[in-house]
Amino acid sequence: MMQDVLERVPAQDRTLRLDDLISVDMLQKVQDNFSAAVGIAMVIVDQEGAPVTRPSSFSSFCQAVRASATRRDQCFLCDDVGGRRAMATGEPSIYRCHCGLVDFAAPVIVRGQYLGAVISGQVLLRDASNRVIDHILPPDDAWRLDPQLSALREQIREIPYDKLRAAAYTLFHMAAYLVEEAYSNAVSQELSAKNLKLMEESKRRAELEKSLREAELQALSYQVNPHFLFNVLNTIGRLALKERAEKTEELVHAFADMMRYILKKSRSQLVPFSIELEHVRNYLYIQKVRMGDRLTFTIDLPHGYDGVLSPFMVLHPIVENCINYAIEPREAGGRIAISVRDDGRDMIVEVTDNGDGIAPELARAALDGVADHHGRTSIGLHNVDSRLRYFFGDDHGLTIESLGMAGRGTRVSLRIPLDFDPCSM
Repeated sequence: MMQDVLERVPAQDRTLRLDDLISVDMLQKVQDNFSAAVGIAMVIVDQEGAPVTRPSSFSSFCQAVRASATRRDQCFLCDDVGGRRAMATGEPSIYRCHCGLVDFAAPVIVRGQYLGAVISGQVLLRDASNRVIDHILPPDDAWRLDPQLSALREQIREIPYDKLRAAAYTLFHMAAYLVEEAYSNAVSQELSAKNLKLMEESKRRAELEKSLREAELQALSYQVNPHFLFNVLNTIGRLALKERAEKTEELVHAFADMMRYILKKSRSQLVPFSIELEHVRNYLYIQKVRMGDRLTFTIDLPHGYDGVLSPFMVLHPIVENCINYAIEPREAGGRIAISVRDDGRDMIVEVTDNGDGIAPELARAALDGVADHHGRTSIGLHNVDSRLRYFFGDDHGLTIESLGMAGRGTRVSLRIPLDFDPCSM
């Protein structure tokens, strides 16, 4: 059945890959936040079952199992077979892995082509006696001979089957919306690029600049149906309240507020800074729950700045950089401080971490959009710097400075005019 579908797909579309359509960073954000909100492990794999994202909330048992190359290969094979079984049926597949844990695979399919799957679970069923769930591979009980693995497996979380199934179908529909919108956007951008070539040179350059800046904003947006998504989040929140899981309810609400901001404001060039800062507060709250004592943060926003207009999503990439490169490497004691003041003309926002600092050449590379992090070019700070200069002039770009001593960290500063008239653009 799936082969018949694939034969109807245009040849040029059969080579599509998931990371060609959607930013891996965006997939990682959605995965991390959803995993933290729902409390189940999650990873996104490609057509061959190889991970596209970093695992989120993996159990200690599964991390220990995957520490062995042989066992890790078995885990990857489970992910691949589970994803392909889901592809064959066109809907989520719930199964047991070779170690007996319950997982599910939600296929990611666009235009009839299988791009990969969202693999999630690593749980035991609370009502297992009422469910017959097949092993995806022959059972392997070798872990029982290892006292450490046996002890870690005793810590595996139990959840109801209905909750696991609801999570599977939620991710299935979310992935469908994300990938379909990304594909449509990619096609639209290609057509727009061809049309731009027909314009006069001066007009082509102006329109191209505008299109690129709008594309940068759209790349920050999760392209899903807001009504559907918020209904799902409200359902999860009510379930958490019913089960008296207050922390889960708070996480879902914080995540919902983040998504609401991104979805509803992604088409806006400028937003009130207080709303931009509230979005970052929700992001840091979710990271705090995930990282525990490894992270503390403070936000100092005096009264009087509510009316200041800020470009949409300029603060989030800065704070996310602090998490990735200053806080994540630390085992404890990570701190992020956000402060706001003014000099009578501009509002000055400073984001400071207590990491190991940054070399001047790396700071310049980050602003130029050529910084290399493990083979991947980081352009988040470059985009923020470019948009600040675009709106407010070249004297309003980002400033990155290391505080000198190890453990003193890095400070990123930005300036936003106190009285900016959008009509002047």
